[in-house]
Amino acid sequence: MDNYKTKTQIECSVIVPLYNEAAVVSELYQRLTKVMKQTGLNYQLVFINDGSEDNTLEILKEIALGDDRVVAAELGRNFGQTAAIAAGFDIAAGQILITMDGDLQHSPEEIPDFLEKINEGFDVVSGWRKQRVDNLLMRKIPSRTANWIASKISGVDIHDFGTTFKAFRRNCIQNLNLYGEMHRFIPALLSSSGAKITEIPIKNIVRPKGTSNYGISRTFRVAFDLITIRFLLSYVTRPLHFFGKLALYCILAGTLISGYILYDKFVYNVPVIVAHGPLAGVAGLLFITGLIFITTGLLGEMISRIYFEATNKKIYSVRKIYNKENLVSEKSNG
Repeated sequence: MDNYKTKTQIECSVIVPLYNEAAVVSELYQRLTKVMKQTGLNYQLVFINDGSEDNTLEILKEIALGDDRVVAAELGRNFGQTAAIAAGFDIAAGQILITMDGDLQHSPEEIPDFLEKINEGFDVVSGWRKQRVDNLLMRKIPSRTANWIASKISGVDIHDFGTTFKAFRRNCIQNLNLYGEMHRFIPALLSSSGAKITEIPIKNIVRPKGTSNYGISRTFRVAFDLITIRFLLSYVTRPLHFFGKLALYCILAGTLISGYILYDKFVYNVPVIVAHGPLAGVAGLLFITGLIFITTGLLGEMISRIYFEATNKKIYSVRKIYNKENLVSEKSNG
């Protein structure tokens, strides 16, 4: 069989983060294999075991032992979806990279639709769960609101930032650094470099087995990442413009308050300390404290990026990578 290891030979890699998906991983592999064989492409399946506590890894090792198109990476612990996808990007060898969830809520049979759009010349193809099956109050409304805000903040006109089902040209993502929950905002990050982005409707399937590993707590992390995205897209190369606006608002507010206090003092001879001291002091203290929190957070984002990129430190650690070659070697040596 052909050697599917070099980047020039592999046309498409499918990257799947997995966390406690033992119940569905075998079916997922079978369906992915069937679909990818039908495409006629030299392909690779990259499974990232993100610290699973069930026997997901053991199943992946058995799959990799029997198929040299499969690479299974074991992360050192549960790092989260963004880190698992970042690991997949680094390990994958294909010229086209497809990311998808491993719980069968994404249909492998829709992969050819993504490839078709890539072949039309797009750099990024994002899935759009047009007809959602989630709970209205807990998922649909918050999701639509978050997607609308993300679209306005990023300037990228897509409807669904939350889905992992996406396709990328390798040359677009090879210098991309991911942090936090940023995997959902990859199209926004790539838009600043001129990537051609489109979206296609995908099925939103009820999870067939198991329970979701992602809860409502993600909302808060995503909200902070939206602030970071806005900062990175608009002000990362000119932070003084951002902080200058905040400074201007502070000075303007301070001027108005000072003008009101001085007006009371000189027109009505009102004692400043007695009439306005406590209120002005508390308001000023609260405002300054909030400003310090925001600016400290944004400066921390910049410092963390400088640290990671200057040291080339990854946001994940791979304990071991399994493929047919090294698994056969282990068995023969064992």
